[in-house]
Amino acid sequence: MKMHKTASRTDWLAARLELLAQEKEHTRRSDELALKRQALPWVRVDKTYRFETDGGTATLPDLFKGRSQLLVYHFMFGPDYTAGCPSCSSIADGFNGFATHLANHDVTLSAVSRAPLAKLQAFKRRMGWSFPWASSFGGEFNFDFNVSITEEQQRAGGVEYNYARGAHAIDQKEPPPVAKQIAKGCGVDASTFLRDRPGMSTFAMEDGVVYHAYSTYARGLDGLWGMYQWLDRAPLGRNEQGVWWKRHDEYAA
Repeated sequence: MKMHKTASRTDWLAARLELLAQEKEHTRRSDELALKRQALPWVRVDKTYRFETDGGTATLPDLFKGRSQLLVYHFMFGPDYTAGCPSCSSIADGFNGFATHLANHDVTLSAVSRAPLAKLQAFKRRMGWSFPWASSFGGEFNFDFNVSITEEQQRAGGVEYNYARGAHAIDQKEPPPVAKQIAKGCGVDASTFLRDRPGMSTFAMEDGVVYHAYSTYARGLDGLWGMYQWLDRAPLGRNEQGVWWKRHDEYAA
């Protein structure tokens, strides 16, 4: 490990106070952005979506479970995957704890994936998760919210993701090595793997009508990836060289 610069406690405190002022400004800016997210206009959802859940067939309103707000994590688990994406899995490791708190604050958190329900249930048992996870297998939900594409769309290119067309790994004729590495651990080839992408969408229900309020993708999910919030405060930061994370049951003891 490269030796980091050192200082006296007095010099450290001076540098820390300078950083503190910047951190407080960052927090204020983050609060302002949160308010702007909440101020976005809502879009009425008129299409009927069908999901398979632990409780049977459900519609989008059913996923709210009687609450007025629904947070959907678009978990990368395509129909042909044999295991969920490890990146999505590391994000979802935090869901169990705070899903309970959200449920008691009029907010339901649910993951949604295209894989058949039986695959999701088996992986959920393997991971020890209890949060709601719905299958949109055979439906248009993932496609309509820009986290899944067809094989034909993939071949044609120019796919929209993260509010832009093209210039994504999903569009590349030759998938990057990292995609091939992760895809192998999901039991599929890279092209199949890249037909699903991560994201999260939020919905509100008012007078029985469902509205789409917000969606974010790619690095917009950083704030939901708990381990990175900790690493960003660790002495060496993210300190990454390629993909180092795994599903939590795959690390050596």
